[in-house]
Amino acid sequence: MSRRTVTRAGLLAAALALTPATARAAAARDLVLRLPAPTGPYKIGATTLHLVDPSRNDPWKPEIGVREVMVTVLHPARTVRGYPRAPQLTPGAAELFTLLGPEIRQGLPRAGVDWAATLTHTHPGAPVAPGRRPVLVYSPGGGDARTMGTSLAEELASHGWVVVTVDHPGDASEVDFPTERPGRDKVRPTVFLGPPDAEQFRTMIDTRLADVRFVLDRLEALEGPLGRALDLGRVGIYGHSAGGTTAAQTLYDDRRIAAAVNLEGYLDRADGELFPVARDGVDRPLLLLGTDGFRDARLDRSWSAMLAHPGGRTVRRQLDDAGHWAFTDYAALVPQLNAAGLMATADRVRLVGAIEPRTSVPAVRRLVRSFFARTVPHRAAQ
Repeated sequence: MSRRTVTRAGLLAAALALTPATARAAAARDLVLRLPAPTGPYKIGATTLHLVDPSRNDPWKPEIGVREVMVTVLHPARTVRGYPRAPQLTPGAAELFTLLGPEIRQGLPRAGVDWAATLTHTHPGAPVAPGRRPVLVYSPGGGDARTMGTSLAEELASHGWVVVTVDHPGDASEVDFPTERPGRDKVRPTVFLGPPDAEQFRTMIDTRLADVRFVLDRLEALEGPLGRALDLGRVGIYGHSAGGTTAAQTLYDDRRIAAAVNLEGYLDRADGELFPVARDGVDRPLLLLGTDGFRDARLDRSWSAMLAHPGGRTVRRQLDDAGHWAFTDYAALVPQLNAAGLMATADRVRLVGAIEPRTSVPAVRRLVRSFFARTVPHRAAQ
């Protein structure tokens, strides 16, 4: 995808052109997409956290003065009675994604979808189920928000893990904060409207690594019922694309992590320099999960370097007839757009492959869930 030159001012002007009345009228006619239901025995509650790190500045917008991270903690719930399901995107996030989505993911429709109407299977505020549970951290792909990893996160939470999904603002397509602050609006857009160059990629991964360390530190300080539910002696991490790179390198950097899943993230920098995890290897389990549709020489080189280390703690698996975003919610959403005539078949195949969601979604869920069941297992409630 060639680099876009859409300006933030232009995007905001387009958003303001949609008055509330016209937006409501359009939404009444727009397609409502559906996410697949999780398969586990637990209903899911959630808490959203706005975490501020005053020790770092934001690399993309230094005028903010601090580094902020938005996090959702999904957990097995004691009950969900009286707690409605949450939308995948907040109204503000949906409004911006309607404009940014087609710029970030070529082929997404510019109209005809009510992105604010998709419901998750998560019930914000629902009380935490008793017991201490292992924790899984999720880092999304470059240009994606944590919300595009909802389906897999819900699947894991429904099977008893606490899942912490992390946004990396400035990198993520859009991040909705509780309030605006000097240096940014309430809903912050991505700086990427095309692939990052080598220096941007380095900044992106370095920032993500620091974000994840910060989130783990803050989880250790979390109090109340949610804090007591976290067994931080059993922590795994998974991520897609740049998030997969982040997951693998975090496994190398941080002994708090017991195992990691890299969903098709390169293990080298754009100039070919291997990340330390691929150069030196790691002594804990790592799953490299890719597709035939994204496989290229760079991925093979960096993953082969990882697999060459003795000990057999790293394994590679492949999903066939699939594209790079088959590991995200696009696996379920893009075929619905294609079936409704809002997205070309060629664009669908390029994003998620020809594989049907009835095959890809269970396959990815099963591979990730079974890996963590072996490496970050459940114990009896404590």
